[in-house]
Amino acid sequence: MEFKHVSVLLEETIESLNIKEDGIYVDGTLGGAGHTKEILKKLENGLLIGIDQDLDALTNAKTILKDYKNVHLSHNNFSNIKEVLKEIGIESVDGIMMDLGVSSYQLDTGERGFSYMKDAPLDMRMDRQGDLSAYEVVNNYSEKELGEVIRDYGEERFAKRIASFIVNEREVSKIKTTFELVDIIKKAIPARFRRTGPHPAKRTFQAIRIEVNKELEILKDTIKDSVDVLKPGGRLAMITFHSLEDRIVKHTYKKLSDPCECPKALPCVCGKKPIIKILTKKPIGPSEEELKINPRSRSAKLRVLEKI
Repeated sequence: MEFKHVSVLLEETIESLNIKEDGIYVDGTLGGAGHTKEILKKLENGLLIGIDQDLDALTNAKTILKDYKNVHLSHNNFSNIKEVLKEIGIESVDGIMMDLGVSSYQLDTGERGFSYMKDAPLDMRMDRQGDLSAYEVVNNYSEKELGEVIRDYGEERFAKRIASFIVNEREVSKIKTTFELVDIIKKAIPARFRRTGPHPAKRTFQAIRIEVNKELEILKDTIKDSVDVLKPGGRLAMITFHSLEDRIVKHTYKKLSDPCECPKALPCVCGKKPIIKILTKKPIGPSEEELKINPRSRSAKLRVLEKI
């Protein structure tokens, strides 16, 4: 399948990075290489480092970016940004961007098992060399663990009930495909709650995907590591797609901009100074024009910081 991915908040992200012609930039979530290519267009003597854990994305990017010499691609997770930079002898960079979540390509490629709309083996690994897949989560996690994953990462009100139904079904036979899982979720959610709102499997699939790829566990440290490797004046632009991600990004930015732990009514004695300033008091969302072209961008939020 051809690698297709519509870059979200493209102009807004590129503008927010305040790109210098001779700067060094990191795209921590290469994806369809849309953001990457736009950054490269603005570079003269600079360098772009693209990171992705999906080998399909890297293969695609090599083709799309074949005319650019000032690009280095790395098969890795953005949480290892310090390691990636160290390997190529770079200590600090001028800007970093990350477009979190699942790509259009991953959703639309049925065999990857991300979509509840396509029948496929339960997988959901962004890095297909990883050990943990949706199959292991669904078939091997305890009922308590499953319930907690679906509740915490999917914000699903029927998490305990869905977990119970999954465990009962897998005792009869292993749950192997996305549609098998969808059917179980539909049985678990009372009919009157299935008639309105999003697809009944949406929250559970999101939760399992987040668990498989450890998306939220790594986010706070990734932001801190990214700030560590930014030059003064360098910027970090992060695009989130659901409230859990956005909450972590928002709170981590806030903590870095106001690290003082002293009571607000008293003078500061801890000596902790702001590391960054937040450039987006409110997150930037997609324009009406973008929503018409790409409805999947509806929940996207861009938050930008600048290192002091």
